[in-house]
Amino acid sequence: MTRYAPWSLRELVDDLAADRVGLEQVWQRSRRRIAETEQRLHAWVVRDPQTSPAGIPLGVKDIIDVAGYPTRCGSRVRADSAAATTDAEIVRRWRAAGFVPAGKTVTTEFAYFSPGPTGNPAAPGHTPGGSSSGSAAAVAAGQVPLALGSQTAGSVTRPAAYCGVAALVLTRGLLPTDGVTGLAPSLDSHGFFTAGVADLACAWSMLTGAPDPLDAPDAAPRVAVWDGGPPVEPSMRDAVAALRDRMVAEGADVVDFAHEVVAPAVEAHRMVMAYEAARERAAELARADELSRPLADLLRTGAAISDSEYTAARRAIERTRGAVSAVLGDYDVVLGPAAPGPAPHGLHATGDPVLSRPWQALGLPVVTVPGLRDPHGLPLGIQVIGAPHAEAALLRAAAWIHDITDTRRSR
Repeated sequence: MTRYAPWSLRELVDDLAADRVGLEQVWQRSRRRIAETEQRLHAWVVRDPQTSPAGIPLGVKDIIDVAGYPTRCGSRVRADSAAATTDAEIVRRWRAAGFVPAGKTVTTEFAYFSPGPTGNPAAPGHTPGGSSSGSAAAVAAGQVPLALGSQTAGSVTRPAAYCGVAALVLTRGLLPTDGVTGLAPSLDSHGFFTAGVADLACAWSMLTGAPDPLDAPDAAPRVAVWDGGPPVEPSMRDAVAALRDRMVAEGADVVDFAHEVVAPAVEAHRMVMAYEAARERAAELARADELSRPLADLLRTGAAISDSEYTAARRAIERTRGAVSAVLGDYDVVLGPAAPGPAPHGLHATGDPVLSRPWQALGLPVVTVPGLRDPHGLPLGIQVIGAPHAEAALLRAAAWIHDITDTRRSR
């Protein structure tokens, strides 16, 4: 596969502001990259080659409505879906920020585990992760500088880690989900991908109208380091330990964070996700023989979970929330592995979201920081977790951490 460096949104915005490049040239570059890589990458479900260059090209995960495009959710039960007549609210907001959808990107079926055809431009032959596989791959290949995803378990964090790009999962409920086909309402969050953390900060400022988080004074953060527990592979464990030492050497206030604090939320997340998915996707459960086996099994499992079991799982999550809130009251962020290791080989599965489950159960904002590699050169992603509604502070801390990683830097 032809490889390209990701496309820096921050540099692009600066070039546009200085008239060093025009939107027509931007779209020509995007279309050229897609033409050169898409035959093997398969990041897109549908594109409009005639899109008017009225803004920066944007990839949109195919569970999010874009006017004029069908929303098929990676499923044959939606194969005959009509085109959406209106944009999802999140798409309207990105349009207002100066972006234009270039098309719909590949998702796993209904944003669960059954993989699509997308490859990994940063690790050919390895999974790009899921469920936001097409968006992560499109950014990693430099096809677009920004692409939208969603996360219910690890659907943004894991693809970013595997594809070697940055991503931000927003505080759950921060922005409306109107026009988004959800899986588990109390767990679903918006997210997006860019080349690096500085580009995330640029995108956040454009989306919200808030000052650029990186304009504030740069200071070493207070970091609680979470090792992720038993699922973590040696290469990832070594990378986190080395990064911890580097942060200390650079002046960060670092403390260890026990895996046991969030362990109960992992199983609770699984139960809540299955219970809510079975009810949210009840129409699809009635057509289970047409679904992929992983999704059909999830919906059947969820349908068998009782209301009392669901309530107990929600209570376990709230107990974990109290413990994590205490840590985030004393420290700026929690840092840990974004996935157990590098992207697994093959395209038959999307990897394990276990390390994202506790943070997604809590609805916290999360940045995936790229830049680390395993001994074979495969990307290793770090996740940095912040307090609710503290995206700006989280991005500042994540940018500082990104600066001290040993390989590619974006800031």
